[in-house]
Amino acid sequence: MLPLGTKAPNFHLQDTVSGNYLSLDDLKSDKATVVMFICNHCPYVIHTNPEMVRIANDYKSQGVSFIAISSNDVENYPDDDPDKMRLVAKVLKFPFPYLYDKRQEVAKAYDAACTPDFYVFDGDMNLAYRGRMDDSRPGNDTPLSGSDLRNAIDATLAGDAIEKQYPSMGCNIKWKA
Repeated sequence: MLPLGTKAPNFHLQDTVSGNYLSLDDLKSDKATVVMFICNHCPYVIHTNPEMVRIANDYKSQGVSFIAISSNDVENYPDDDPDKMRLVAKVLKFPFPYLYDKRQEVAKAYDAACTPDFYVFDGDMNLAYRGRMDDSRPGNDTPLSGSDLRNAIDATLAGDAIEKQYPSMGCNIKWKA
């Protein structure tokens, strides 16, 4: 996992909704920035999508920036194709860009391992949290709350250290051969 305190690796990726190429510098916040590695087909991501959208909508008024990135191999996982990413983003009303990491370089730079995987960076773009949204999983009957991610964002906004780091759980990133 990317060590806490690491500066956010920069990127320049295409937003599947607008078609524009965006960099971390274009999207980051001086308060907190949440980078989320997600995809279209993973049951864990599908399960967390509603809460992910709620959290982004709840915190954007506080100046928190949210960025979603898909790094999956679309040749072997065509559900994660950029055209389908655009459709998912529009249907679910993502209040954040949904970027496509075609070369998988960004996922590697962030040491992303699975989807969903959440990274919270402070205003100086130092990593404060990496891990899960909460302990809800498909089929475990625990309701979505976003508690771990919300706590991490709240602590980051307050300038406090995040005491508990919970690893993400989900589908492995689908790496190209």
